[in-house]
Amino acid sequence: MNLSEVHTGHAHQFEDIEQQHEAGTLGMWAFLATEIMFFGGLFAAYTIYRTAYLPAFETGSRLLDLRLGAFNTVVLIGSSLTMALAVRAAQTGERNKLATYIVLTMILGAAFLGVKAFEYEHKWDHSLIPGLKFAPEGEDLLQITRWHAGIPQVQLFFCFYFFMTGMHALHMIIGLGLLAVLLVRSLRGNFSTHYYSPVEVNGLYWHFVDIVWIFLFPLLYLIGGRY
Repeated sequence: MNLSEVHTGHAHQFEDIEQQHEAGTLGMWAFLATEIMFFGGLFAAYTIYRTAYLPAFETGSRLLDLRLGAFNTVVLIGSSLTMALAVRAAQTGERNKLATYIVLTMILGAAFLGVKAFEYEHKWDHSLIPGLKFAPEGEDLLQITRWHAGIPQVQLFFCFYFFMTGMHALHMIIGLGLLAVLLVRSLRGNFSTHYYSPVEVNGLYWHFVDIVWIFLFPLLYLIGGRY
């Protein structure tokens, strides 16, 4: 069944479907503007403290697993592709493809969160949790000593690491919830070639979350070199 055969989804408060689409898109861009200000504040604070305690932040970066960070970057880039394909499928009225691409996006998002949970568990096991369990030992302590970084300043790096990646992960979880709703609606045939705005605006949100990670990855994982 072609998606164009189902209802238009035109809400009564709008004059036509085009006005509804424009209102939804504008609303999402306004929301994303507030998100940019939120993450922009985090990036600004990070930059200030990184400048003040560069050796400690470089050392903290070396204590992260670059391979896992790079893997997650590839995963999110892939999820952006499948999300874009989902939007395209909605626009062309291909219900089966729409559902398939939404599911693929959700799988990639869940994989990202699974890797991040593994990283968090690793930091707990190595006592690298600021404020709760921060007592580096063994190879981690040798790294800190080798690069002449103070323990409190390295702990500050991990404060930024957990808060910034944690907030990003929260946005990912919200995005997965939104995708689950889209999946159910797509299977019910709620979208058509004339009505696909919810898929498009949720795609904007998903791409924004992916872009945030594109900034987080080099800021957290790639400073100080890997020699």
